[in-house]
Amino acid sequence: MADIHTKDGTRIFYKDWGAGRPVVLSHGWPVNADAWDAQALALVQNGYRVIAHDRRGHGRSDQPAHGNDIDTYADDLAALLDTLDLNDAVLVGHSIGAGEVARYIRRHGTARVAKVVLIGAPAPAMARTEANPDGVPMEIFDGIRRAVAQDRSQFFRDLAVPFHGYNRADARVSQGVVDAFWAQAMTGGMLGQHACVREFSEVDFTDDLRALTVPTLFLHGDDDQNVPLEMSARLAVKLVPDARLKVYPGGSHGLIATSADAVNADLLDFVKT
Repeated sequence: MADIHTKDGTRIFYKDWGAGRPVVLSHGWPVNADAWDAQALALVQNGYRVIAHDRRGHGRSDQPAHGNDIDTYADDLAALLDTLDLNDAVLVGHSIGAGEVARYIRRHGTARVAKVVLIGAPAPAMARTEANPDGVPMEIFDGIRRAVAQDRSQFFRDLAVPFHGYNRADARVSQGVVDAFWAQAMTGGMLGQHACVREFSEVDFTDDLRALTVPTLFLHGDDDQNVPLEMSARLAVKLVPDARLKVYPGGSHGLIATSADAVNADLLDFVKT
């Protein structure tokens, strides 16, 4: 097992596969770096070095009671890039991992970064506020917190279904994908996962998006039931100076699993060009 230690002493687990230009993968909630295996394999097979870490509070990393916030997630990512001395990197984030990547750029700049890919990004903002009247009611996110606290195991089993679009009439359901989602989620700690709900729901990433001065690709499903396209990527792409959006018809929030071949092709094409 490979790991680094951040400045507050938290141990961050990471995978480091292959050689070549580095592609760094930041996973979504509530899973871990294994969620990226399909992309990691494709990238390695095409001559890239792939680094995928488990966010603090998730997977095989430490589960501290402190630092479970987007700023610290971004600083942990910076510690990983600095420790491994990665340059000309492509940063790829899914869901809250996309927010982590954007906040990293805003806090640490682009000296080590050549390109960014944001998949199913909960940005600019998710929760309904006076500034974001079309957002998701806070009661929804409060319900997620209650479910995590009361019976997170069952909640994660239930969540895997709409997350991957398996509640649609024409869905080709993979029990293996559902099981993998649950298994990864259960490696994380309840405290960190509970705290992370605030980060993907209440954080406003508008200024982070404006700080993305490198070429940026948004990938998003138009049937994303967790982060609806029209309130996220459709708006976010307009805030990034050099960005484009690829929409997957019928695509779910779990694109990296349910549309892995298409995501891999688009990711490789963007990294190469």
